Amino acid sequence: MENWVLLRKGADFQHISEKFHISPRVASLIRNRDVIGDDAIEKYLNGTIADLYDGMLMKDMDKAVAVLGEKIKENAKIRIIGDYDIDGIQSTYILLEGFRMLGADVDSDIPDRMKDGYGLNRNLIDRALEADVDTIITCDNGIAAAEEIAYAKSMGMTIVVTDHHEVPYTEIGGERRYILPEADAVVDPKQEDCTYPFKGLCGAAVAYKLVEALMEAMGKDAEDADYLMENVAIATIGDVMDLVDENRIFVKQGLDMLKRTENLGLKALMECTGVNVDKLSPYHIGFVIGPCMNASGRLDTAKRALELLEAKKVAEADLLAGDLKALNDSRKDMTAQAVEEAFIQVENSELKDADVLVVYLPECHESLAGIVAGRIREKYYRPVFVLTKGAEGLKGSGRSIETWHMYEGLNRVKHLLSKFGGHKMAAGLSMPEENLEQFRKEINEKSGITPEDLNEKIAIDMQLPFECVNEKFIGELAVLEPFGKGNARPVFAERQVQVESARILGKNKNVLKLQVKDLHGTRMDAMYFGDVNTFVEYVREKFGDIACECLLRGHGHGIVMAFTYYPDINEYQGVRTPQIVIQNYK
Repeated sequence: MENWVLLRKGADFQHISEKFHISPRVASLIRNRDVIGDDAIEKYLNGTIADLYDGMLMKDMDKAVAVLGEKIKENAKIRIIGDYDIDGIQSTYILLEGFRMLGADVDSDIPDRMKDGYGLNRNLIDRALEADVDTIITCDNGIAAAEEIAYAKSMGMTIVVTDHHEVPYTEIGGERRYILPEADAVVDPKQEDCTYPFKGLCGAAVAYKLVEALMEAMGKDAEDADYLMENVAIATIGDVMDLVDENRIFVKQGLDMLKRTENLGLKALMECTGVNVDKLSPYHIGFVIGPCMNASGRLDTAKRALELLEAKKVAEADLLAGDLKALNDSRKDMTAQAVEEAFIQVENSELKDADVLVVYLPECHESLAGIVAGRIREKYYRPVFVLTKGAEGLKGSGRSIETWHMYEGLNRVKHLLSKFGGHKMAAGLSMPEENLEQFRKEINEKSGITPEDLNEKIAIDMQLPFECVNEKFIGELAVLEPFGKGNARPVFAERQVQVESARILGKNKNVLKLQVKDLHGTRMDAMYFGDVNTFVEYVREKFGDIACECLLRGHGHGIVMAFTYYPDINEYQGVRTPQIVIQNYK
């Protein structure tokens, strides 16, 4: 059930409007994003690279720089060990590029999702030992690898951890005791005693900060690494980090850089997936480019996506980009099948009554568990774990809702798990198969979830009559971009809207085009890209069969609804027409 809430956050919107040359309406939208005070508004609207924080403020960054600076001077063999998702791939590339600029003897390794599992493990350490590697740097992993790092240290290796995940802990008498790996340096802003001002960085951003700090310490111009900000932007969006504070600057600057990137692999991938580079947005990273990169780690090896980033010839880049697109197309088909199976399982069992859904899909490719969990969460608005049958027990991924901290939830049942890690909104886990039912039982019993937590809150920025939806206003909204998690596209609402006609469009009949009219008599085209069948059935249920059929034939009468929406421009044959895109209805 949805709970529509109109935000009413106060401020002197006239003052903000005059000072920052924006409309009072836009000033109100900025306040709704909890951007308060002139300095914060200035940074939100006009933040640049100069506003990024000094990486040396991170705990252990000084140690990491000292240790690695010496290793580079000694020409010690350094290996970067990343992860198989988009953040891990970008982090690995950033460190490789940075260390090569510094003249280091450096290479990389990325775990195989199926053979190695997540993060640093003995296989990877043994491979490094066989290759006479002296120093391992982790990126986007390592914080939860205390045992593996102890093993590497016992073999005489130097280890530097860079990560952004939650620090593992045990609870004794209600008090948390954090378990840090005994590495030579641990750089992770989530550490309790790290004084870095922003905790929400992705792994690639932490890696970038290390490169910057090292370059400065070794007398190089840190600006030479600025181009790597495009990779930080890809990882920030792809790993679904909040687009606030530093992340907003990274993404804004990085997207601008991507439009004119010199990286042959990224150029080829954007070209083969049909991305309009001039209109590049977080959407293209999150739903087009990112999934292609993630597909390599899901169905093949993430090293292929890294090869794409490192491609030095156009023909090589084109070939690799085509491979990644083909892998992602295959991944989409497999995902659709698994999602359908999951929905059937939930609907035909007691699962749908649980606060936390634990779905077991033994035949599902384990790499798709997270995507499937996300789709189930969207449908049922519950935290979801999808488990698959692995070589040694069950493996899976979880996706959460805003009101439930997934990592903390797993920590309460860790006695049932072989391994787990993650953060508030997502996690990975493995367990013996015989623990499945007990896990399902205990994760619910100890969830602490209330009925209110399971009512999805739809935050509405303001009620807005359709006469205000014009090209000028839509243009003003551009100052709020880039949109994404933590900086959502504005949500407007209007009540008592007459729905005059509806047409189902699209090859797959998955788009609804409506003609709507508000109380003031302003007509507008409205698009709906959600579940069209559910929308039509809702209208049928509320207004009857005849009214629904008339609506679909273009003669709607007596159908009055409320909508949340955002305004948009429909551009067709050179003609630009304002329209609204419906998000929610009732």
